Amino acid sequence: MAGGLAPVAQGGDGGGSIRIPASVCGVFGIKPTRGRISAAPTKPDLIGLSTAGPLTRTVSDAALLLDVMSVNLPGDYYTAPPLPDGTTFLDHARRDPGRLRIARFRTPVVPGVEVHPDVTAAYESATELLVALGHDVEEIDPPFSPDLLDLFSTVWAAMALTVPVPPEREEHLRPINRWLRERARSLTAHDYLRATTGLQQGVRAALPRMLAYDAVLTPTLAQPPVPVGHFDTDPVEEFARMTAFTPFTSMFNITGQPSVSVPLHWTEQDLPIGVMLSGPMGGEPTLLALSAQLEAARPWAGRTPPIWTE
Repeated sequence: MAGGLAPVAQGGDGGGSIRIPASVCGVFGIKPTRGRISAAPTKPDLIGLSTAGPLTRTVSDAALLLDVMSVNLPGDYYTAPPLPDGTTFLDHARRDPGRLRIARFRTPVVPGVEVHPDVTAAYESATELLVALGHDVEEIDPPFSPDLLDLFSTVWAAMALTVPVPPEREEHLRPINRWLRERARSLTAHDYLRATTGLQQGVRAALPRMLAYDAVLTPTLAQPPVPVGHFDTDPVEEFARMTAFTPFTSMFNITGQPSVSVPLHWTEQDLPIGVMLSGPMGGEPTLLALSAQLEAARPWAGRTPPIWTE
């Protein structure tokens, strides 16, 4: 879709896989509220880390696709608050968001990870734009504990095992997927329950610290786009590199909050860097209205990274 081969695309986001490509490709991506889009009939809900969502060039296209994709089906464990009768997400993308109270933080939850200066520049530039548009932006302490990381990785490994793969075809999986599935097989029921219990306690601690705000601004990623092959290494190192590259996105999979990546910034090398805005549960209407306002102030549709660099 970013290359112009399709008008829109849908992705699956269990730890950032809508917002990550949106950021590195200079497009708009939205991870909806947990329960907004059913995974029925084949995928289990588990604790709701993963959801489908739109990837598009414009906010209005994302809102329209979200209107089409949103559905709940009998047996779903989670359902998102419905829109008011007679309204659509596209309607909200076309309205003024009003004056919003927006929190921000840029300290990664992953210990030792440093945010690249280009990412910091994108984050600060987005803050300046939000203030210029009349919003109140306040600095907050990161609401998430680093303890969530190991718990998340346990559940993430278990998710890899839910995909039915015949034993004779396991060898065709990428090494990291085989590694995750092997790790999941070594887990006990106690390990999994401890992890899911810990994640819920983390959500109970984090959400109250964000409820006073209409949105929370963070970087989408810790680094600008990396070269092809950056993650091609042994599975343990690959997972570590992925974690360092994406220390912000997965926290909002844990909470289930809606979250968007907005392509507002470009580096001196003409590479895109997104910033992330996350809202309260059911807060897609406000995120779409705000994103559309940012898009109008700093249009990005049609801008693409160079095909090659010297």
